[in-house]
Amino acid sequence: MSIRRTLAASAVAAGLLAGAGAASAQEVAVITPYLAQPGTQFYVEGFTAEAETRGWTTNVIDTAGDVAAVISRIEDVVTQGVDAIVINVDPAQVGAGLQAAADAGIPVVGMDAGSHPQVAANVTSNGYAMAAETSVYVANRIGGEGNVVMFVFDPFPPVQVRGAIADAVFGNFPDIEVVDRITPDVSDGGIADSRAQMEAVLAANPEPGSIAAVWAAWDQPALGALQAIEAAGRGDEGIVITGIDANPQAREAIAQGGNFEASVAQDFQGIGSTTAETVARLLGGEELVQRVVYVPTRLITVANADE
Repeated sequence: MSIRRTLAASAVAAGLLAGAGAASAQEVAVITPYLAQPGTQFYVEGFTAEAETRGWTTNVIDTAGDVAAVISRIEDVVTQGVDAIVINVDPAQVGAGLQAAADAGIPVVGMDAGSHPQVAANVTSNGYAMAAETSVYVANRIGGEGNVVMFVFDPFPPVQVRGAIADAVFGNFPDIEVVDRITPDVSDGGIADSRAQMEAVLAANPEPGSIAAVWAAWDQPALGALQAIEAAGRGDEGIVITGIDANPQAREAIAQGGNFEASVAQDFQGIGSTTAETVARLLGGEELVQRVVYVPTRLITVANADE
């Protein structure tokens, strides 16, 4: 179901409930600069589906990669008098908006965002565990030695922690060298620039076996690296690729049994629905004790990619 159709259904459901004499619908704004990312799209769909069952009106706002614009969008919805705000962005970068919400008494919940004193709770996957699982997978697959390329994105806390953990894991293997730590341009989703960056790495390391593995903090760079490796005719060198998210395109690549060997499946729909449940608890007057809520994940390899 598309986000637009889901939001339309939410509005219709809210209207029917109001017409039937139910309590007035709650209005919740969801604000993100990352709606081009498949994972964010799934988060939002999971959230709006749960919001629909609760009769809420959901307003999804995409700032199209502009993190600074999130502040003004938060201020806009505060002025409009929404009942709650959900953000999918580094809260440390939108402090002025969070302060506006706090001043108005409007709760803010993070949906795979980050911790902050003015964010009531952050619902996410355990990035530490996911990064440890995939980086250890890489280290074991290459026998604890070889050159590794990392794709990271430090400006976004949930992804930044993955890179930090992978750094620590690889640093624990004296014969593994991280030859490049790349932050790709994600404005188009991340695949195209990751492919270009990987092409440059391959050109700089032309000898077979000179690159042992590619560790990516999410699937889009892993897919871009896969395209570069295949286009360069180096798919038979055994370069191991791992990602995180296990989105449909990544699962398809893993199922083919090639270089892209593993990813970690986040329960995107579960993160979205759990975020909505967390918002509902706040709107119900509950004081949250758990400020970070982890939704379970699962390692995906060729053995279970089709499940």
